Amino acid sequence: MSLAAEFMAAIINAFEANKRLADRAVEQVPDEKLHIALDANTNSIAVIMKHVAGNLTSRWTDFLTTDGEKPGRNRDDEFVDSFGSRAELLGTWERGWACLLTTLKSLKPEDLEKTVMIRGEPHSVPLALERSLGHTCYHIGQIVQVARVHAGEKWKTLTIPRGGSEQFNKASWGQTGKSHS
Repeated sequence: MSLAAEFMAAIINAFEANKRLADRAVEQVPDEKLHIALDANTNSIAVIMKHVAGNLTSRWTDFLTTDGEKPGRNRDDEFVDSFGSRAELLGTWERGWACLLTTLKSLKPEDLEKTVMIRGEPHSVPLALERSLGHTCYHIGQIVQVARVHAGEKWKTLTIPRGGSEQFNKASWGQTGKSHS
């Protein structure tokens, strides 16, 4: 596998893994709590998901040929919760992710040598990929944290439970991670 192909596989894997985290967190939140911010200075899960979807759609539509900040994007509206149902929210979320993943899977190794524009600034394709991954993961962290608070005692951890590393390591590869000298 070429370095370009390995890089793209790693980028796609990272996006998909983080989307799974967000999806698993959101599944644990009652419908009404998707729209509740933790305080006046934070966003609800619905608003964060709307923003991520809008960002992904803008950045990844015609990625190689147009500026990543599309003229028709209404970024300010992304921070207004306008969803009537979980299904509507998830539909918007999935469309943004579909745009991203379809574009990523269509890129060719030679595309990594190109330059794209984001808000009028040139970015190498690898830099644009990393910028989008960082931005998206930042917001997924927010989604997970807000979901954890809203789920309360019913929360099911998304990763290794606190205090469970040794058990996880033993189950995964037969060792605890502790050295025995």
